[in-house]
Amino acid sequence: MEPVVAVVGGGYGGTLVAKELDAVADVVLIDPREAFVNAAASLRALTRPEWAPHAFFPLRTLLERGRVIRDRVVSVDPDGVTLSSGARVRADYLVLATGSGYPYPAKPRAGATDVAQQLDDLRETHKELAGAGRVLIVGGGPVGLELAGEVRDAWPDKHVTVVDRGDRLLPGFLPEVRDDLRRQLADRRIDVRLTTRLSALPPVPPGREARFTVTTGTGERIVADIWFRAFGVSLNTGFLADGHLTPLSDRGAVPVAEHLNVRGYDHVYAIGDVAGLPDPKMASYAMEHAAIVAANITAQVAGDPPQAVHVPASGRRILLPLGPYAGVGQLPTSDGPAAATVEEVRRRKGSDLFTARFAARFIGPGHRGI
Repeated sequence: MEPVVAVVGGGYGGTLVAKELDAVADVVLIDPREAFVNAAASLRALTRPEWAPHAFFPLRTLLERGRVIRDRVVSVDPDGVTLSSGARVRADYLVLATGSGYPYPAKPRAGATDVAQQLDDLRETHKELAGAGRVLIVGGGPVGLELAGEVRDAWPDKHVTVVDRGDRLLPGFLPEVRDDLRRQLADRRIDVRLTTRLSALPPVPPGREARFTVTTGTGERIVADIWFRAFGVSLNTGFLADGHLTPLSDRGAVPVAEHLNVRGYDHVYAIGDVAGLPDPKMASYAMEHAAIVAANITAQVAGDPPQAVHVPASGRRILLPLGPYAGVGQLPTSDGPAAATVEEVRRRKGSDLFTARFAARFIGPGHRGI
């Protein structure tokens, strides 16, 4: 009988490790959602609703041999997981890959697990955004800047303001990358205001069209018709709070060793945002973790010790599109990190936001789902 591998979470890392192990083990992928959501495409899905279906891939088409359970894990222990339905899944190996939460529209609204509901949310917010002349984005990190770029590309006449408490864009990246980013934002007439704190968040819900005024800490007033929140990552590790598996870090992360196994266990792994690693909370790092864990479990299934080791990234990388035809990036090279050209950013991410890559991961209909 093949060993059972339970993968908790159907995101970037979870779907990859499940697919890699599908040929060597009895894989059970557990996620409450109907589909994998390519979060990289969510912001363009908001501004161009006809494009929105490209952001979703049915989880039931991922595996040839394994199965998908649509449910939420509420507890994990060394022998398996307990689901919100009360069902129990026993497993020989466990992979925790539940990722992190982030404000809508960068990720779906909490509780929206059906594709139809998520598409309805995006269409409704698109209508609100279409009617707004002045857009305020609170948060000047990569998500906020990508959203600003998508809005300006779809509606060149809208006034877009980005406010952020920090004193620089993309801190920690190469000066030439940050300089190019500032230039492109200025070329697109995106008003970026750094070292700017709001006295209070806008008095209307994010994503709703309604004229409002906010005041900065220096007394400046900003008038807008709609706003979006682009800050606030929260790790999805609440299902581990009962301590039946391992204590969490102060930030709610899962402690892991060099093979990405949860400390104290050689058959339980954690990858992506939930793993207690210095790596940035980005999809590319989660997929690197997935490859390591897939290699280690494959070795263990064959009776060999795990050999793949996680080495923290020596230099930061990013692809930050500002719409389909612009953006900046920083990529690793043999000589260290280097700035990416606009064409590289467009080719690698901006043109299709990884849609083709994920279409290749999800192999077609006809597979078991629960």
